[in-house]
Amino acid sequence: MKKLIVPNLYVLLFSFVLSACANTEDGHDSKLALLKTTDPSPVELMNNPETDSIGHAVKRHIAEKEELYDVAVIEGKEDILVTYKVKHLERFHMKKIEKDMEKQLEEKYPDENFVLSSDYKIFLETVRLREKMDRGTISKKKAEKEFQDILKLHKEKT
Repeated sequence: MKKLIVPNLYVLLFSFVLSACANTEDGHDSKLALLKTTDPSPVELMNNPETDSIGHAVKRHIAEKEELYDVAVIEGKEDILVTYKVKHLERFHMKKIEKDMEKQLEEKYPDENFVLSSDYKIFLETVRLREKMDRGTISKKKAEKEFQDILKLHKEKT
């Protein structure tokens, strides 16, 4: 009887440990961001309410491209980060897609500084930052610092 109870006890204990490790404070979108479309809303880090946000317009404009299936935008004080996921069969044309998007954004918004990224890690960090801001667990100042960290991460990857 002991031979049956002891191994089952270990299995039960192991499953509790695994379930505890799986529980994170990240939101639902960030957990599924790499597997499916999350369609996050743009994040605005600017403190100028009198100026119109172009984050939503940029997101709508980029999301129209049929090669992409998910777009996330963060509008900082100086830069606008546009992260996107490319459909699987279109990944062979990544350079061309990014070049076309950059050209279109520069033509439509010549005064803005855009940073484009198709990196999944950058996309995931963008979604996590949006979730933190939605929950109110991060201040604007800390959000701007995290945004700068994401930009540094992007520059390191390139």
